[in-house]
Amino acid sequence: MEKTKLLEDRLNDRARLVLKVNYFTSICSLIFAAICIFALDITIVIPYVFLAFGILNLLNTVLYKFHNKLTLTYNIVSIMTLAGATTITLYSGGINSPFIFVLALIVVAGYITTKAYGAIYLNLNLLIILLIYSQSIADFSFVTNVVPEQSKNLFALLSVLFSVYLLGGVFGKNLLNAHHNLYKTKAELEGKIVEKETLLKEVHHRVKNNLQTVSSLLSMQARNTEDSVVKSLFKSSQNRVISMAMVHEMLYMREDISKIEYRSYVQDLAEYLIRSIKGTSSNITLDIDIPDVKLNIDTAIPLGLLINEAVTNALKYGIVDDRKGEIFIKLRKDENEGYLLNIGDNGHGFSETITYKNSKSLGLKLIHNLARQLRGSIMRDLTKKGTHYIVKFKEIQEQIPSVA
Repeated sequence: MEKTKLLEDRLNDRARLVLKVNYFTSICSLIFAAICIFALDITIVIPYVFLAFGILNLLNTVLYKFHNKLTLTYNIVSIMTLAGATTITLYSGGINSPFIFVLALIVVAGYITTKAYGAIYLNLNLLIILLIYSQSIADFSFVTNVVPEQSKNLFALLSVLFSVYLLGGVFGKNLLNAHHNLYKTKAELEGKIVEKETLLKEVHHRVKNNLQTVSSLLSMQARNTEDSVVKSLFKSSQNRVISMAMVHEMLYMREDISKIEYRSYVQDLAEYLIRSIKGTSSNITLDIDIPDVKLNIDTAIPLGLLINEAVTNALKYGIVDDRKGEIFIKLRKDENEGYLLNIGDNGHGFSETITYKNSKSLGLKLIHNLARQLRGSIMRDLTKKGTHYIVKFKEIQEQIPSVA
């Protein structure tokens, strides 16, 4: 919505500028026509070009109110200005006519409208100026200077005043206003972005706190039961909650609240799981090979939960008791702009015949469900000792809500 408003404001600024220039040039043209006839004694071609341009351009400006097509209005006035200015220039001295500067104003107006129109009218005006020059130096000239000798200086003065005022008083003034409005809008947008980022950080902080509260409740429930199976279930659920809370904590701590640096997250998560399941002094070695990869929250959380389940299963069922063991986690980008995760351990492993479909293990089912949530695939690597998974996935594109 903010972007749409910015585009609308820009279009409105351009429309106001074009209409203001149209009204100004139309009125000036009509006045110029009267001055040419009654004050400068110019009665051939020039005053009638001014008169025709003034009337037709007023009509063109009025018609804009009905069709509301700014480009059409601009192109009509540009073509009329081009034809009129070229004719007046030819009949008022050719390349030496002060009215030739009006041609430059068409180029300025073109670039205000669009870069493409500016380039078109720039090249067209350069060609016309060259043609005017060639006509001026030719042995045979099909037009003559119709401005009387005694009126040349006054005609030149009025032409220069018209060009300078249009360039500075109309184009310059309005462009400066548009420039200030643009930066004012930009400053307002930047302020809103900072405000939203601050609020979003606060949301991540509160979500993290709430998840930690849930983790504490699960821990209290686990302490209040003597059943080892139930206690283990509570502990597994607690670890899953902690793995999600860590994502929100890292987003809260970073300046970039859209993505997290994934290596440090996996390192912290794996170390926490080892402490949680094996204790502070264990024989577990971590081998984490993750480059400088940043993932958004929609990918980071399900992938974190998948890693949580795989590492938890390795620590509980693969590397039993206090035996030495190693956990491997490797993440790489593949050739299709996706990711390849290799995760496993050198523990006991389990039978090839056991799958998430015929197993009662919640962790095993979660691993496969989370791989599907990542819109990827998962398979076991049976060539290595222990349990190893190969997960292929792509980063889930964030759904950014529109800002009202």
